Amino acid sequence: MAGPKHSNEGASIPIIYEDNHLLVVEKPVNMLSQADDSRDPDILSVLKEDIKRRYGKPGNVYLGLVHRLDRPVGGVMVFAKTSKAASRLSDAIRTRHFDKTYLAVVHTKPKEKHATLKHYLLKDPKTNMVSVVSPKVNGAKEAILDYQTLASSEGLSLVQVKLHTGRPHQIRVQFAAIGCPLYGDQRYGAHLNTPGQQIALWSNQIAFEHPTTKESLRFSSLPGEQHPWFLWSELIRNLAK
Repeated sequence: MAGPKHSNEGASIPIIYEDNHLLVVEKPVNMLSQADDSRDPDILSVLKEDIKRRYGKPGNVYLGLVHRLDRPVGGVMVFAKTSKAASRLSDAIRTRHFDKTYLAVVHTKPKEKHATLKHYLLKDPKTNMVSVVSPKVNGAKEAILDYQTLASSEGLSLVQVKLHTGRPHQIRVQFAAIGCPLYGDQRYGAHLNTPGQQIALWSNQIAFEHPTTKESLRFSSLPGEQHPWFLWSELIRNLAK
């Protein structure tokens, strides 16, 4: 399901779908999901202000952040407009009844066209770096994803990724661990990428049950025509059909 997009005038964030319980948007690249010490604009605060303006709401506006996207990652994202919706969506994510599919461009070509990647990850809060570690390491968390290689060209491959867990930097770290770091990833693929390149990771699709109506919902978003996405423009467009 993908309703007609419109932009909130002040924020220029495309709104894919909205009702009394949900707000589904297309997150711009290089925008924080939630405020941090940098004080840079974050999508949660921007959308709260937009709702307040559009509906003339006095005081604070409730908007629940139920999942996050890394700062450089763009694409489809859902927010809860009520605490009940937030609780039910968070529970769906926790119990893995919330499907998240990404598109990524990786260096080289994965050895297997289809595969499940399973690693144990540990985040260093001081450096904000995530590492693959032994499952015996204290604090290690299991990370699982499925991927399918859709096409390859010019030493790069387009992959579709389905997340089963939502660990920090998960897709980036797991593909780097198999020797296929993401295009543009300065953190986990600096030896192959040039400073200034935009990371090629996009939240392509989310699917979940509506928190109140129980309707099955599916929303999608496609990356723009920039390099390296334009190498497979037609293929990417067909994914939305």
